[in-house]
Amino acid sequence: MSFQIQLQPSGITFAADENRPVLDSAIDANVTLPYGCRGGFCGACKGKVLQGQVDLGKAPEQSLPISEREAGFALLCCAKPQSNLLVDIKGASQTAAVVPPKQFPCRVNHLERLAGDVMRVMLQLPASETFAFRAGQYIDILLDNGLRRSFSIANAPSVKSELELHIRLIPGGHFTPTVFDGMKPRDILRVEGPFGTFWLREESLKPIVMLAGGTGFAPLKALVEHAIHLGVKRPVTLYWGARSPDGLYLHKLAQSWQSSLPHFRYIPVISESRQNDGWTGQRGLVHEAVLADFADLSQHEVYACGAPPMIEAARNSFTQQRGLPPEEFFSDAFTFAARAHS
Repeated sequence: MSFQIQLQPSGITFAADENRPVLDSAIDANVTLPYGCRGGFCGACKGKVLQGQVDLGKAPEQSLPISEREAGFALLCCAKPQSNLLVDIKGASQTAAVVPPKQFPCRVNHLERLAGDVMRVMLQLPASETFAFRAGQYIDILLDNGLRRSFSIANAPSVKSELELHIRLIPGGHFTPTVFDGMKPRDILRVEGPFGTFWLREESLKPIVMLAGGTGFAPLKALVEHAIHLGVKRPVTLYWGARSPDGLYLHKLAQSWQSSLPHFRYIPVISESRQNDGWTGQRGLVHEAVLADFADLSQHEVYACGAPPMIEAARNSFTQQRGLPPEEFFSDAFTFAARAHS
């Protein structure tokens, strides 16, 4: 059975199947909703059901607490409609320019260890395919056993022939050990994409704060390189957090952007203190470094990518303590569930 979904405040309406998450039906209808992980962990697609009934699905309690469920909130990547719905969710838009995901083969062009547990994988796009995406989006690699693993695209769309991925080794994972121990140039991978709404809001003039944890640097690399390509003049401050200096696996590249992009600052942060690691920069949690530098974020945009606890800590502290409007916090949470990185 199909139900009618109406969104506020945009007024957008679309049809949704009762057996599919609302987000999936929105994507099919060329309706752009904020989303990231598609597994209920990042919280980006949270909306308030003002009228109607939904099956909340497998929404994790950490992303959708009991108090929010009782108040009518739902994660649209999990929730299935049980009636016509009126949903309050900001950031929705409808355009024929939305690029629908598609499947296609890619050839492994190059493998490079950026750190002991991080591999750069360069994928050659087929000459017969035109693959359009926005900087910050991600692709799924489709595995033979029916599973899929998602990875952010680390290059800007201005690079037409290749896709760059930063893959962290997950011991015991279904896919990443193969990348480190068995993958070789000329191997063929089947991928699907693009996915996600984590992209640069080019129409805005607000200063930008970027926040990365570990390989969350990958989509922010794409955003910065896209900003350089566009000639963006807005102030951009990038905070990159890692446990140890080795985790800042493209540290020199990030430093070089300070001469390529006007008003760009790069602030690396190490969370674990070790004797004789030679680190003289900032230490601590990366979101706390932002709090120390910014007393007021009310006129900023924030782009954050990393593990869900980091994203949630940043979202809560920036909005509650520094006045960041919730709709100006754009995030991509790396998870090991539906959007798994193993």
